[in-house]
Amino acid sequence: MKQSDLFRENAENCLQLAERAEGRPAFRRYRRMARAWTALANEQDWLDGEVSPLPARTREFG
Repeated sequence: MKQSDLFRENAENCLQLAERAEGRPAFRRYRRMARAWTALANEQDWLDGEVSPLPARTREFG
């Protein structure tokens, strides 16, 4: 499995935790963590030469 796929799995786990979070602060924290894992996955894809070095300015987890 690619490293970026593992990072995306971590992001998905964070989103699942956010759904079950008790309270808005915990929800927001897990969502930020999901965005961070996704950013790491995208960066790893770039490092692996799978995507262009130009930024793709998309928000996957609003």
